[in-house]
Amino acid sequence: MRASSALVLCAAALLAGCDMLGLDSPEKIAAARDADGRAIGGACRHAGRAIEDCYALNRKADRAAVFAGWRDMNDYMRENKIESVAPQLTAQVTPGAKAADEKADTAPVADKRPARSPDPAKAKTKGQES
Repeated sequence: MRASSALVLCAAALLAGCDMLGLDSPEKIAAARDADGRAIGGACRHAGRAIEDCYALNRKADRAAVFAGWRDMNDYMRENKIESVAPQLTAQVTPGAKAADEKADTAPVADKRPARSPDPAKAKTKGQES
């Protein structure tokens, strides 16, 4: 009995410090989310994207962390006089959005001038002529 309890305690002590179980603490998860958000924000700023665009492209990222990374990169780029780098990849278009864009391109353009109200003087003369 004594040997089995000693063995259980030894195994528990060894596994308590093991990260290979895949169990992360809430602090570790929060630190990873913060680091990811800061990296996303810094990359967006380096690419010359506005912070609102960065939020829209990365909806799952923590906004506070994204902003902190964007601001840090903005300060760094200003201090070192670094220009932003234009993104090389184009935005991916889904098939539904592509079809909607094609429909909008082929639709006739409506006249955007406001409709004229009839001139009362001309309306009277037309009515009197008949």
